Amino acid sequence: MIRDIRVIRGQTKELTGKKNPDFDGGMKTRVILIITLVVLPIAIVCNFPPTIKGAGADEKAVREADAAWSKVAGAKDLDKTLSFYADDAIVLPPNEAAVTTTDGIRNLWKGFLDSLQNIGWKTTRVETSKAGDMACLIGTYEMTMKDGSKDKGKYCEVWEKKAGGKWKVATDMFSSDLPAQPAASSPASTAAEKK
Repeated sequence: MIRDIRVIRGQTKELTGKKNPDFDGGMKTRVILIITLVVLPIAIVCNFPPTIKGAGADEKAVREADAAWSKVAGAKDLDKTLSFYADDAIVLPPNEAAVTTTDGIRNLWKGFLDSLQNIGWKTTRVETSKAGDMACLIGTYEMTMKDGSKDKGKYCEVWEKKAGGKWKVATDMFSSDLPAQPAASSPASTAAEKK
């Protein structure tokens, strides 16, 4: 086997695949620096989520729709209030079973509006999907009953963008911040307590 031997600056080096001592010096530092300068910007760019065109517009549109919904509910307009729900909407009122039919939602809101002096709510947080077809809204509400009692609480709504870009409520959940009231005693339980 023939070996290639070169003399560089008075040193003898073999070209046999052994580690090159010059690479361990400044050359190694330059290679690492070049790799870092190329790879680091690529890694930074890849870690940012893609910007969705219109995401800010979707958030604005759903916030405006929710504010308009609060306004018509405050005006006690039952039909306009119900028009914000999707056809397959679900309402999750506190201390009651889920309301899953259009008639059930109508009856729930009719009962609310008949017993209320006023109602209003304000969105405090909006999260939109990457696809831009769903949004989750969280906020607070306040209402005054006809008897003068007041309630305040929080809500969570899931909105869906329907055909034509119109936002509709798919899921509506709310609950009071006030402490729960003790359950009213039934005649049977009162009789049992007296024994």
